[in-house]
Amino acid sequence: MSRTFTVAAPDGALLQVQEWPADPPGDGPTVVLEHGWTLTRASWLPVIEQLVERGLRVVAYDQRGHGGSGPLRGRPTVRGLGDDLAAVLDVVAPSGPVVLGGHSMGGMTVMAYAGLHPEEFASRVVGVVLVSTSAGDLRRTGLRSLEARAMWLASRMPRVAAGRLVTTRSQRHLLFGAHPDPEHVRLTRDQVASTALPTMGRFYSALSEHDEAEALAQLEGVPTVVLVGDRDRLTPQRHAERLAELVPHAELRVLEGCGHMLGYEATDEVVSALCSVVEAAQAEAR
Repeated sequence: MSRTFTVAAPDGALLQVQEWPADPPGDGPTVVLEHGWTLTRASWLPVIEQLVERGLRVVAYDQRGHGGSGPLRGRPTVRGLGDDLAAVLDVVAPSGPVVLGGHSMGGMTVMAYAGLHPEEFASRVVGVVLVSTSAGDLRRTGLRSLEARAMWLASRMPRVAAGRLVTTRSQRHLLFGAHPDPEHVRLTRDQVASTALPTMGRFYSALSEHDEAEALAQLEGVPTVVLVGDRDRLTPQRHAERLAELVPHAELRVLEGCGHMLGYEATDEVVSALCSVVEAAQAEAR
């Protein structure tokens, strides 16, 4: 049984948070999950189901402007998302160990949090899993000027959902690998289609400016796994390889035939990565 509540970000924006308590309660780490651009915390549900079955306490939330969280306030930045994560942690895990799992923009959120709040990160975080994400340099992903123009226009549109502008076919091609489950494609498309156009456009710009390479120094000594699909078109494999170079002790796992949506395409592998850092933290605690 989960519970849903709101947490206020530093600027007053309300973030919708969902918690699945550990059963039975214990002193193990809380797993806190951050989702990607134009998605919601629902993108983590297949992973959450397995983590809860393993008796872990799990928290996931909607990034600002996404899902059930409040609308954007001005021009967003990835660093601002790092402060949002800090606000969530202050409420859901003010003490005790924490494992952070970030997918795509959510992984960037984890990096931003580490860079902005190094002392808090060092005192709370005992494991990190970075899924289909990047430390920066996203302008080199081959995005066309036409797409950039469309996102610029979206950023200036009224706060309406993208809706029919987002097709199942486009999401399958852009976000998935060789053999996606049609239901997973539909679920992803529905999340993206429900995203407000200004959220799409403004975060597109924020992601293009994202650079948290220096922040990764804070992960030294923290058990870390980096996951990427070898067919990821948004954050291709070279981004994961750079993460592994910047965090030399990190374990890099490349998943054959998978695209960007590893929480759906490779649920077991994502769960395995999270459980491996949880187990490493528990072994260290003993």
